[in-house]
Amino acid sequence: MLPLWVSQAMAESGCVFTVWDQFQETALLHHGEQSAYLFTGNEIRVDADGAPNAYHPDDVSLQCTQGEGFKGLDCPANGGYPKHSWWRSAIVADPDNPAQAYVQPEGTFKGFLVSRTSLQDEQKVMTDPQRYVDSRSVPYLVFPGDFYKKKGTGTLGDFGYALNLSNGKSSPFIIADIGPARATLGEMSIALASALGGDNPNPRTGAGTPSGTVVYIIFPRSKKTPDWPLSLQTMNDTVNILLNSAGGEVMLKTCAGSLQ
Repeated sequence: MLPLWVSQAMAESGCVFTVWDQFQETALLHHGEQSAYLFTGNEIRVDADGAPNAYHPDDVSLQCTQGEGFKGLDCPANGGYPKHSWWRSAIVADPDNPAQAYVQPEGTFKGFLVSRTSLQDEQKVMTDPQRYVDSRSVPYLVFPGDFYKKKGTGTLGDFGYALNLSNGKSSPFIIADIGPARATLGEMSIALASALGGDNPNPRTGAGTPSGTVVYIIFPRSKKTPDWPLSLQTMNDTVNILLNSAGGEVMLKTCAGSLQ
């Protein structure tokens, strides 16, 4: 349970959100009239999944954080490959040899593995890198598995907005991936980390991630049909309307202040 002072601080500040629940140590605040909710976080991890150059088989033998000569944005070990059975949730298996990861046979990233996201373009084949949400160019958030299962948190394709309270940088985002069950909230794409003030964010080492407190607002049941692919313009336009209806950045700052 959250301490009583949180509710008192919210009421005194004029925040229209109310205490809803918490996930691990993170407080969740629910909008009084909408399904929107928000939370804050200081820990940011960067996810390369969905990028066509996320993983390369030559990197398998290298040490993730201290190795040199990496070709991929992240090391295959961080995608579970090849030692853990769950690697198929992050990397596409070869249809002709499911025990091995599929290697792109042609194109700009020939020789790279195909990194997948939970949100996908169902019209494209599983081995097409364009089926997935590219971490390099699309701002997205990753939900921990247990958080995703929690009633009311939303689903893949739903929209959100993130504001870095420390530097004022912000970005809309989409829920595009599901991570480990008990992961910490705040894992995001390279594009979102960059938009929030990161300096060449590195999914492999954690270097370059934005610092400071970030407030996130998520709008359950806001996804489009189809939910992917979508243009960045559609994402921006949709989130602007949703954010304004919830009180805009002013309300985010007001409510986030009551949690600190």
